[in-house]
Amino acid sequence: MRLHGPALRLTIFVGEDDRWHHKPLYHEVVSRAHKAGLAGASVIRGIEGFGASSRIHTTRILSLSEDLPLAIIIVDTEEKIRAFLPQLDELITEGLVIIDPVEVIRYVGRTSGEGG
Repeated sequence: MRLHGPALRLTIFVGEDDRWHHKPLYHEVVSRAHKAGLAGASVIRGIEGFGASSRIHTTRILSLSEDLPLAIIIVDTEEKIRAFLPQLDELITEGLVIIDPVEVIRYVGRTSGEGG
């Protein structure tokens, strides 16, 4: 797949403990993004944060180290990102979904035969 030039970055902020049918929500989002043929998805775990509930989640206090913030980041063409949004309507009941315009400078995968 080739991706270059104008694109959209879809960022979904959820909690680590959020679930979809007893599985981690972030896993379901990444699986659906893969099935939809999107260029890629990354899940980044935050060490501290708060959202609409105003409850701070942090790794610094043992009792609050649960449900840490996660950011699921997906970059692809505007057409593909916007086509994927209806799936998020079903999945994201709490959290934040944002879209930013970006410019892809380099998008290169491993060639066959490379380890990793």
